Amino acid sequence: MEYIDVAWTHELSSEPVRLVSELDGERYETRKLEFFANGDVGFASAYLKTENTSLGIVPVPYLDEINADPEFDGVAITCEIFEALWLQYACPARH
Repeated sequence: MEYIDVAWTHELSSEPVRLVSELDGERYETRKLEFFANGDVGFASAYLKTENTSLGIVPVPYLDEINADPEFDGVAITCEIFEALWLQYACPARH
């Protein structure tokens, strides 16, 4: 698995400003968190999702491709960081 955290700079209130994804070996999203400027957080997995967040249907580009677009600033993160975010935002009943 690979984990990425991508900031997206734009003026679209309907789109997230941060995307945090868990990617499988073929770069398909297996879990995703979307953070919005208004504080809302959406999430998706194969088993659970919020109303407006879904897993991508195509492989996610590599970070160098993502970062070639000036609207995006992506970094690799650890599994531990991803899991902490997932537990915080996708599993609130556990807290």
